[in-house]
Parts: sequence; structure tokens; C-alpha cells
Amino acid sequence: MMIPTYNGERYLADALNSVLAQDPGPAAMQVEVVDDRSTRGDPEAIVRRAGERVTFFRQPSNVGHAANFNTCLRRARGTVVHLLHDDDWARDGFYRRLEPPLRDNPEVGAAFSRYLYADGEGHWRTLSRLERRTPGVVEDWLPKIASGQRLTTPSVVVRRSVYELLGGFDERITVGGEDWEMWVRIATRFPVWFEPEPLAVYRVNRPGSLTGNAASSAALARDMLLATDIVAAYLPTYLTAGRADTALRRARAEYSRWAVEAAHRHLLRGQRRAAFNAARLALSGGPKPQVMEAMLETLARSAVHRLRSRRH
Repeated sequence: MMIPTYNGERYLADALNSVLAQDPGPAAMQVEVVDDRSTRGDPEAIVRRAGERVTFFRQPSNVGHAANFNTCLRRARGTVVHLLHDDDWARDGFYRRLEPPLRDNPEVGAAFSRYLYADGEGHWRTLSRLERRTPGVVEDWLPKIASGQRLTTPSVVVRRSVYELLGGFDERITVGGEDWEMWVRIATRFPVWFEPEPLAVYRVNRPGSLTGNAASSAALARDMLLATDIVAAYLPTYLTAGRADTALRRARAEYSRWAVEAAHRHLLRGQRRAAFNAARLALSGGPKPQVMEAMLETLARSAVHRLRSRRH
């Protein structure tokens, strides 16, 4: 398993400990931290405290998170790869429950578990959706995942041979969405297994996170819409035109709403130009009626917020 990190010293030890607590041993699993030339803290010192069981690699220069993911894939030695963000963690049983489906079902390309969302302090907030009630291959997974992001990287394990066949993460995507595009790409070629037990934890809204910072502007929505355009180039090869169009419209509508939410946050901060740009992105990316409805709701919320602020 591989842990890509960048300025993640606050949580890195927790991520490592969650893995080492269920370590099957060096013959069964590689554990390595790949640092994208962090500018804060000392991730290598954290790895040294974990002992010789964990190896460490530092990029010669900062390459960006998608390229750092790809370095993890190139350095991975196992037949199955788990990428664990430096601020997330694997719950007890993660490897024990997700290894057998890939071992026993050679046609399956990837497996993922249900997962928990946690806040910056690690308190659980909510559960991801239940894709099926029992462990097994998700039926009709391609149109589901192509309709929008519905799983997170720490909950997924992928055969290394699948990554090698399909290529790495798309480095044109700079702040977020490279994972979703990869899950869609995998689903075009392979069945995907689901484990209903929540075995991974995904931390949201933690200070300094790449996707958190990007979500506060329109950068994340912009990248997700770029990822949708990338998916649109190949999805009709694997789905009928009607099903591909439906999935892509849903994805564009979802990510355009993210841009609308970014416009709302900019308005609350008094950043009118940034709000205008985010709104323009939303209109360019998604179905116009749905985007306009979301924008009207956002304007109404902003107006209510201003009125309440004046009263206080």
C-alpha cells in the first residue's frame, strides 16, 4: 500500500498507524510513503518513527498530486495497490475483507468498501451510499460511476495490472477529479466489487487540504468538469449513446452545482469577480435549467445572509 503525502504531517502518523495495526507482514504487503516535496514538517521523520517496516521516497521536486499518485503506482511492487491519502485512514479489516474478492475473482479489476466521512478532527459525520447490501460485483456500475463521483480513493484497491493496462492518473487534472476519471476508466473494462462494511474513513473540511482549498473556489468544479470532458471522449464506446448522454448530463449538472456553491462562498466573502467567474463556469458546464435553478437558490441564500448580517 502507498501513502502519497504533501504537507500532511498533522495526520500522516494516524494514516500509517491505521495500516500497521492490520499489517499482514512485509511478504504480503509493501508500505511506503511518497512525499511530493513537502514544504512543512518532516514526513521522513514520521516514517522513521514507524520503524524499518515503512519505506520513504521524496520527489526531487514538487510534481503535483496526480503525478505523485503515478509515482506511487510505478513504485508499487504488489499485485494490488491501495492509495491512502495522508489524512485518511483504513479501518480494521480493510485488507482482510478486500483482498479475497480480487484473489478469488480474476475478472474483477478493483474493489471498494463503503466508507465514513469525518471532519478535520476525525469525528464521523456520515456514511457513503450503500451500493448493494451484500458483498459482490456492483451491477451496472459504469453508468452509475460515470454519473458523478460516488467513492473516495482510500476506500479503493485496484489490481496493479489494471493500472498498467489503462495508464496512470490523468495529470491534466491538477486539484481533483483524477480519481473519479480513473474509476470510470476502470469500469469501462472490468467488473468492480463492493464491500458494504464501512472500512475506510475520508476526512473532509480539514485545514490545508488540496481539495478543500480548491472547493472553496471554483477550481475543484473546473477540474471535475474537465474530467467529465475527458470521460465524454470515450464513454460512448462502452455505453449506448442514450445512456452515455444521461450519465454525462448528470455529472455536468452535479459539478456545475459545485461551481454555484463556490460562487455563493465568494459572494459571502465579498469577492464579486470570483463569484462572477464561478457562476460563468457553472453556466458553461451544466444543463442550463438546473444551473439556473441552483443559482437562484444561491442568490436567495446570499440575500438572506446579508439581511441577517445587517440586523446584527
